[in-house]
Amino acid sequence: MKNELDSKFLLQVFDKIRQHGAKENEQYKLNGITAFTDHDGYTLFIEDVNVKLQFGFHNQYHFDYDSKDKYESFEKKLKEIDKEY
Repeated sequence: MKNELDSKFLLQVFDKIRQHGAKENEQYKLNGITAFTDHDGYTLFIEDVNVKLQFGFHNQYHFDYDSKDKYESFEKKLKEIDKEY
């Protein structure tokens, strides 16, 4: 299954979650989405309870999810954050 989210969009949403989300330890939470980085900051993680996204160096990313419906719900949440903030 091909995912259509582009790197600029992902970075933009990650930044909005960090700016407007609640910080818990080293993670930021906003509208059901959690965003954080690895220890060196080169890999970003954006996830909800059903979908995990790992975005890394050279704009490579990997999604982990069980169904298309869960992915589409996750994508909708990201688009809502982008639009709302």
